Amino acid sequence: MSLQKQTAPELPLFVWANERFLKQGLVVPRPPEGRDFTAETALLLEPDTRIRVHVDMSVKVQALESTRLGLHTADVRAGQSQAIPAESLDLVDWQQAYFDLLAYKERKGLTNLLIRPETIRQIVELKNDKAVPVCTVIADERVIRPQSFKDRGLFQQALTQVLCRYVDRFYQARREQWDEQTMVYRPLDRDDPNLSFRPPGVNEKRAGYVVRVPRSEQQLVEAVRKLLEEQERLYQQENAGLPRIHFDRHIYQPLLVDMPEKAQIAPPGLKDSEARFVRDLREYWEAEKDKSLEGKEVFLLRNLSRGYGIGFFEERGFYPDFILWLVDQATKVQRIVFIEPHGMLHAKAYIHDEKARLHERLPALADEIGKRSGRTDITLDAFIVSATSYDDLHQHYDDGTWDRARFTEKHILFQERGRDYDYMKILFGQLTSACA
Repeated sequence: MSLQKQTAPELPLFVWANERFLKQGLVVPRPPEGRDFTAETALLLEPDTRIRVHVDMSVKVQALESTRLGLHTADVRAGQSQAIPAESLDLVDWQQAYFDLLAYKERKGLTNLLIRPETIRQIVELKNDKAVPVCTVIADERVIRPQSFKDRGLFQQALTQVLCRYVDRFYQARREQWDEQTMVYRPLDRDDPNLSFRPPGVNEKRAGYVVRVPRSEQQLVEAVRKLLEEQERLYQQENAGLPRIHFDRHIYQPLLVDMPEKAQIAPPGLKDSEARFVRDLREYWEAEKDKSLEGKEVFLLRNLSRGYGIGFFEERGFYPDFILWLVDQATKVQRIVFIEPHGMLHAKAYIHDEKARLHERLPALADEIGKRSGRTDITLDAFIVSATSYDDLHQHYDDGTWDRARFTEKHILFQERGRDYDYMKILFGQLTSACA
């Protein structure tokens, strides 16, 4: 039985925002208040080789089969990733595909997007300059190369899903470009989307999570309900009952940790590498706040994904996991740092890895945002924190010759803390020297 079928009623868990921190003058790069991408921008759907669409139809496409008992569904499984065969495209009802795409656009509220009928086939057939198809699918052979009327129906459904996915990617990419081109520095307050995420269906205006717990985890259900009644414990302590991290420099509490084997959390809890980063930062701050970080203030905020977080037009939208502020108490200069902890075993070569190279273009972006905002006291930076160890990565990354110093130079740090290498010390060493 699926987790959803076993879940108890959704448990809303509200968060507490630190009002004192919100009065420190912290800013975030956001589009200006009152500006509206939908109202200001007219978009024409067009082929774009920078977009990639991959749809797994092996578990999503369902075959409608007529039986003496009526209609029932059967999963279509198996199949390999491939481009849609050219000969199969002649079997498509393109007019129906166009009408289906228009209906999807209306359901999504993409009122500023114009779709021309002739464009949709161009998108499906599009290849980049290396002849790699933009649109690929995983599907059973009888779906991708239909031989019967029923199979043609499945193929039409698969193609429509590919086109809908392309529309999503295209629209989001253009929106992210607009966001980046209009960003200004705005005060961080309770209305910032990273602080105003709310449980669906809950009328209260407080931000919060939704915790969905299987009925089989009755102990956890009771633990969550008890915490909701004991607010002080929820916001000021940690325990294993509901995994969370208490770090008093995070803008809000609690900061939940993911527990996929026990419950579903929305927005998602911290992954292992993210939770480890917060704990390491907490430990470093406690040890250094009166030493190397004296005269500085550190603030941290979980950066959510699309619709809430701050993103950059990298890799079709890159939303680093955390925003860290290092503020000089005397000058009030803010260094805003975007930090992304993740594994790197499958990372691209550096020259092709736009996430890793974000730090290279942030200084120029900071200058542009500063001019639009009339601010010269704010800088932007970014770091990748590799959960993959140096020993496991260095021979496989790029040309295999990078030493630790080379990784550090390119703002890639390893999530390791020891006498000879401490990524927290290196991170703050770079940040404080840049602020000097």
